[in-house]
Amino acid sequence: MQISIDGQRLWSSLMAMAEIGATPNGGSNRLALTQEDAAGRHLLIEWCEELGCQVRVDGVGNLFIRRPGKRNDLKPVATGSHLDTQPKGGRFDGVLGVLAGLEVFRSLHDHNVVTERPLELIVWTNEEGSRFAPAMVASGTYAGVFAVEETLARQDANGVTFGQALEETGFKGNLPIGEPQLASFFELHIEQGPVLEEEELAIGVVTGVQGMRWFDLTIHGNAAHAGTTPMSYRQDALAAAARLIDRLYTHAAYDTSGDTKVTFGCLEIDTPSRNVIPANVSLTVDLRHVVEEQLDILEERLRSELADITGTFGVVVNLERTWASPVVKFDEQCVAALERAAKCHGIPYRRMMSGAGHDAVYVSRVAPTAMLFIPCRDGISHNEAEYSTPEHCALGAQTLCDALIENANSLEVNA
Repeated sequence: MQISIDGQRLWSSLMAMAEIGATPNGGSNRLALTQEDAAGRHLLIEWCEELGCQVRVDGVGNLFIRRPGKRNDLKPVATGSHLDTQPKGGRFDGVLGVLAGLEVFRSLHDHNVVTERPLELIVWTNEEGSRFAPAMVASGTYAGVFAVEETLARQDANGVTFGQALEETGFKGNLPIGEPQLASFFELHIEQGPVLEEEELAIGVVTGVQGMRWFDLTIHGNAAHAGTTPMSYRQDALAAAARLIDRLYTHAAYDTSGDTKVTFGCLEIDTPSRNVIPANVSLTVDLRHVVEEQLDILEERLRSELADITGTFGVVVNLERTWASPVVKFDEQCVAALERAAKCHGIPYRRMMSGAGHDAVYVSRVAPTAMLFIPCRDGISHNEAEYSTPEHCALGAQTLCDALIENANSLEVNA
């Protein structure tokens, strides 16, 4: 069954959604469960109800929008992403995946096509984690990774809980957590990296997501006078941190495959002063790799380098792993469906791993899942300058459409 999506209509929807929480430099600010986020959700609901879709909300605010099928007793085939953004985010991150699903619904409606299985368009709450940490907490709750009570108790920077924000925006639903169960799930997203653009490809068929481990590290040295303390007598916490950063960056740089990634995103000196040797330094460590065993080795390297700096600089270190997401392998049948769709339309594509986490990571624990990427200009995301062309958005939506229809008309698997 070949259905052509309307690329111009998709683009118009993207630009209309971008007006909600628009920022001065062309981006979006719709933090999770704020009034701006709620306004974006209400606009989507309005569009979907015009198509006769049924809207349900679960206990952590996840939106489930159903287009009935011929066999509504079967599990639905689902697509979606998120509508919340970073404080100065872009117009496409997450939003494209939701509105491409809407465009599929609209195109099927235009052609009076009813799939065998029902279709489900999902908006996951608080994917970004910029208001309530961690990221992807609501899809993780749906998948059973986080307890509902813990999710509802999470607080933002102003002490407002997730549960309070749900009540204030009217998105505390009564659909049981974990429902509906899905036959399969597909998520379209901008790449958020430069690979597709550099290789002049229109689609990335995502086979999985690299593993990630986050750490909080504190290095304790000893404050002393910068002018009177000889170098050999110092316990310089910042110098120890610099040695660690240099060693791990060098280790990652020697991996010519590019699969090893090390990031020190935050660094803070306790009571800094120009002429005082830093006594305490706090920093974050982000380790990533596409192979779980190699991620183990990378963590071992981190711990080995920490042992080295304690001896060399006379410091004490405290390392706490705060989060770990194992390497994810997506369902091969779902991946193959996306490949067939790209090949059918002659769209240039490649298989690739995702370097960022997405809701599909948690959904893949409870349903066959795959993702597809389209290029974004200069690989920029989480930025007001984030951009993808109307043509690439349309190609992504068309590939998604074909894969959804194929899966929704399959009755044999995962009934």
